[in-house]
Amino acid sequence: MQETLNPDRLLTRSEVHTAFGLTQRFLEVAAVRGDGPPMVKIGRSVRYLVADLRTWIEARRVNSTSDKGAAA
Repeated sequence: MQETLNPDRLLTRSEVHTAFGLTQRFLEVAAVRGDGPPMVKIGRSVRYLVADLRTWIEARRVNSTSDKGAAA
């Protein structure tokens, strides 16, 4: 599904879970820790830009579990 998403579209945490497989709980915890994908706050709502999610995920690509990169 994510290939068809407009890169400028803002997604809720539920939509991120559906499109990218990241759980809502992970996104909540990562937002507090500051190591999750960039987010947009609109009032009390949190949204994620599709382009930011793709960039954030791509930056965490590794070839093995022992790789030390952005995922570490």
